Formats: sequence, C-alpha cells, structure tokens
Amino acid sequence: MAAKKMITPNKSCEKRIRQAEKANAVNRSTRSAIRTSLSIVRKAKTTEEALKEVPHLYSILDKSAAKGKAGFSKNRAANYKSKVGLLLNKLAVAPAVA
Repeated sequence: MAAKKMITPNKSCEKRIRQAEKANAVNRSTRSAIRTSLSIVRKAKTTEEALKEVPHLYSILDKSAAKGKAGFSKNRAANYKSKVGLLLNKLAVAPAVA
C-alpha cells in the first residue's frame, strides 16, 4: 500500500511496522467477513434463510470481540447481535401480516 519505503531509525520500528501491517490485514479480513455475513442476513426474504447465516455471524462477532479484532469490543458485538435479533423478529412477523 505504501508508495515509499520509510527509513526507520531502529529495528524496533521495523518490527512495529511489520506487526501493524499484519494486524491491519487481519482486521480488514474480519470486518469484511462480518459485513458480508450481515448483508446475507439483511437480504434474507424469510426467517429460515436468515437463521442459516446467523450462527456464522455470531461466531465471527464473538471471536473478534474476544480477541479485540477489527475494533470490536464485547459491547459492539452485543449491539450487532441485538440488531440482528430485531431484524429476525421483523422477518418472523412480516409473513403473518401479509
């Protein structure tokens, strides 16, 4: 990503840059997986379709919260799970009304 290679003053800076690049890649991958899974749940037409993806989404959220990946704390993961629960409730009620 970086256009120019920085000259680091010491070895600890080089190591820190390597660690940051690795963490950045892991965080980007985790955020992408969460967003993909969340979009599958949101686009689901029926409760059954959404329920197939929910365990996978919850698993990713719990793991990322436990390890502090991608900026997810336990509270942020809980908020996502709560919103998914509300969405599932809407899906469950929608067919009965129509």
